[in-house]
Amino acid sequence: MRKVAKWIFRGLLALALAAVVIGLWKREEITRLLAVNSLFDETRIVSNFSNMDGAFLHREIPKGDTPVSPLPMGTALDMPAGYDEWVTARTVTSTLVLKDGQIVHEAYYQGTGPNDLRISWSVAKSYLSALFGILVDEGAITSLDAPVTDYAPALAGGAYDGATIRNVLQMTSGITFDEDYLDYNSDINRMGRIIALGGKMDNFAAGLTETFASAGETWQYTSIDTHVVGMVARGATGRDIPDLMAEKLIGPLGLERAPLYLTDGVGVAFVLGGLNITTRDYARFGQMILQNGTWQGQQIVPADWIAASTRPSAPTRPGKIGYGYQWWIPVGASEGQFTGRGIYGQYLYIDKEAGVVIVTTAADRKFREAGVSASNIDMFRQIVAATE
Repeated sequence: MRKVAKWIFRGLLALALAAVVIGLWKREEITRLLAVNSLFDETRIVSNFSNMDGAFLHREIPKGDTPVSPLPMGTALDMPAGYDEWVTARTVTSTLVLKDGQIVHEAYYQGTGPNDLRISWSVAKSYLSALFGILVDEGAITSLDAPVTDYAPALAGGAYDGATIRNVLQMTSGITFDEDYLDYNSDINRMGRIIALGGKMDNFAAGLTETFASAGETWQYTSIDTHVVGMVARGATGRDIPDLMAEKLIGPLGLERAPLYLTDGVGVAFVLGGLNITTRDYARFGQMILQNGTWQGQQIVPADWIAASTRPSAPTRPGKIGYGYQWWIPVGASEGQFTGRGIYGQYLYIDKEAGVVIVTTAADRKFREAGVSASNIDMFRQIVAATE
């Protein structure tokens, strides 16, 4: 009996030692997985959104040698009635308003500040759109109607086989992809765990096999389409997205602080939502877009690409929000009104005719509730009206 107990003890000790060894070996992966699982916790979300580099694989985007051109200050704006209540209800962390390129309102909340690199979430998609327009203009991509497999052959034989570049830009790929952020087992959350565990996003995209519609037939917001846009850009140039961004978009803007991308286990940028930038630098990008792609006298993004990408060209339902090439066009928008937006309340709202750019970062855990998106757009429109 004593010998049996002795062997049981030794077995348990061996298992415990193995667990310790595995824990040390996989410590970083486990840490990132725990970070994913607590990323949106009420007591941590604000801090997490300013410190994504502390928990995830990431890569800095060099901001280049372009001197920082301070955003000029304009006359302080009287914010509309209800603004303070909206800030509280939406757990806003920063708001910055540019009128004709001048700061007329800038405020930080929840303990955040102007030097924080705030996670963009899907506002990153609009940055990738701008970069893609540059690559098209340079001839690296010859046609938006070319199959994505021409530039990303790893997708051949999967669900993306037959989809065009235009399809993925407009999110009309027809790919079956569950975007429910509140469902632990959804595709978007499975993808998040792949990032946390150092997996490969390209393999995830290539492994998708199901479609719900033919490519180009209908619109459905599908974040993995943006990753495929990134695959096409990488395949067309033989370069990765952070390097392309640094040379062609980030560097020329002369940012205050070097941004960073979250990456997967092989250094591929999480282009569909992993860009981290300061509030002022989001505003610089927005002002460049408002100015038809020019900044400090330099044409950075082709004006015709901005016009095409911010037009509601995707086949969304009549009377509903429109979509272009990775930009949203709100219901009732006039020409030149569009927005980049991300989960939990990240917005880059642009009204070209009014000369207004609005940046909002937030940690709004109620962002999916009915009426919240519409109330945000309504507030932005009130802010625009207050600048007149």
